[in-house]
Amino acid sequence: QVQLVESGGGLVQAGGSLRLSCAASGRTFTNYYMAWFRQVSGKEREFVASISWRSSLTNYVDSVKGRCTISRDNAKNTVYLQMNSLKPEDTAVYYCAASSGRPGRLVNDYGYWGQGTQVTVSS
Repeated sequence: QVQLVESGGGLVQAGGSLRLSCAASGRTFTNYYMAWFRQVSGKEREFVASISWRSSLTNYVDSVKGRCTISRDNAKNTVYLQMNSLKPEDTAVYYCAASSGRPGRLVNDYGYWGQGTQVTVSS
């Protein structure tokens, strides 16, 4: 198993930036495809971005393309989500997720989850 702990959320004004971090422990980090999801209360959890084992492939939901960058540091067992030009509609709880396979964008594609970190963007 792998354990995931997110950090870096907070309150920011529209147009601002945040960098989320997700520290992994347990099994070998490079065995896992990593992703970020987000969820607004009362709505389904939504895919945001993913990154392959050696960072060769990244994938983004259209609403964050050009504003967010996912990256990973395998030496530090950490995945990041740099978010720029934040909008009020980015407000959500952001979750880090890991898959031992070759996942798509579905929640069920990922078997391991962090506890989430709140991002609030004020207008």
